[in-house]
Amino acid sequence: MNRIMNLKHLFNGVLVMISVILPSVIFADNYPLRNAVECTPRGGLPNFIAKLAKGESVKIAYFGGSITEQSGWRVQSLAYFQKMYPLAKFCEVNAAIGGTGSMLGVFRIEHDVLQYKPDLVFVEFAVNDSAQKPAEIVKSMEGIIRKTWKQYPDCDICFVYTLTEKLLPDLRQGKFPYATGVMEQLADHYNIPSIHMGLEVVRLEKEGKLQMKAPNAEVTRVSGKELDQNAPLRVTADGKIPFAGDGVHPYNDTGHRLYTEAIIRSIPAIKAAASKPGPHILSAPVDSNNLENTVMLPVDQAKMTGPWRNLADGELKNNMHESFGNRVSALWKGEPGAELSFRFKGSKAMIYDIVGPDSGALEVSVDGKMTRVVRMDSHCTYHRLATLERAKDLDPLKVHEVKIKVLPDKLDKEKIIMESRRKDFYDNPSKYAETNWYAGAIFLVGELVK
Repeated sequence: MNRIMNLKHLFNGVLVMISVILPSVIFADNYPLRNAVECTPRGGLPNFIAKLAKGESVKIAYFGGSITEQSGWRVQSLAYFQKMYPLAKFCEVNAAIGGTGSMLGVFRIEHDVLQYKPDLVFVEFAVNDSAQKPAEIVKSMEGIIRKTWKQYPDCDICFVYTLTEKLLPDLRQGKFPYATGVMEQLADHYNIPSIHMGLEVVRLEKEGKLQMKAPNAEVTRVSGKELDQNAPLRVTADGKIPFAGDGVHPYNDTGHRLYTEAIIRSIPAIKAAASKPGPHILSAPVDSNNLENTVMLPVDQAKMTGPWRNLADGELKNNMHESFGNRVSALWKGEPGAELSFRFKGSKAMIYDIVGPDSGALEVSVDGKMTRVVRMDSHCTYHRLATLERAKDLDPLKVHEVKIKVLPDKLDKEKIIMESRRKDFYDNPSKYAETNWYAGAIFLVGELVK
């Protein structure tokens, strides 16, 4: 079984509710919360179910954040499908990256999902999109849908929703949090089935039978390759089911099992709703400015001068997380003096890069306006994926120029690293000595101009 490795990544937004008028959908400051239901089958998964019934080979892509990245509902649901359809051959595409939402997802979907020609894509971004504006959620999620069906119209899509302790208040009242509701509006428009995997969790929590945050729970973190539906859920000494250690990332044999059971309960209705297999026809977009036309380009399509080096697999495995190499066609290391520049016609450009202990500062120029950017933060005792975003909200009809230079500036990294992590700084000073920049890809809302 093929698996695409994953890693953690931080991608946050700021919650600002705005009004956006869409065909038959209104997102306003007083956005009405939808009633929470576990499963809405809509058009089902006709092509996926038909291939399973014939015992054919299928690829399931799991596209989401850290909850999907865990070896929990993702692995357990795949085991369930294998058990139910023993003649079919399954391949998993693990396209989950911790801390990321649909905005990064719409840029990376070609590389991380579509190049593997999936038959079904589970999309799980509601938790990490909970701080995004409704209009931005529409743009990115609709872009994901339309990109998928433009390239593979026979590929089925299923939205899945998870929860965190912070999202409980609305769910306790029987309402979806607003980010989930926004995605449900799109699911209505495109007839995409959806499953909220956490409503049983909410019921148990309301009845005092489940503890959302149980950091010291003694539970077995099972491999997840097999799911025993007959075994009782584990409980703590006080008789409560421990959902997660942090109120977010479930334990495999409690929280994730509850998630998987929601999928198992939902499949019969989704199967019954499935129409005749065939290509999905794209209707008019909800938002004509959605991100279906975004592109991800290799860094070397830009002009690169100075001390750049294409990192080989061996160096990635020895010095960094080897799965970085699975996220881009090539990862480049720029030392002080390295420069990258490109011109594009469009409204936005970002660099898919890496921040870490040996990162430094950059000089970024967009249409001649220069800013200094530090590519290291208080968590950087390790390397992780990030996005450098400085060229945004530009005139989409004009050509813009971006120039980035790696500076030799020495940073006071002792002060940058949070106090609780400084022991690593003191124990491994050489790890923080350099001031490099690691660039992996160019994200554009627009097109590159040579």
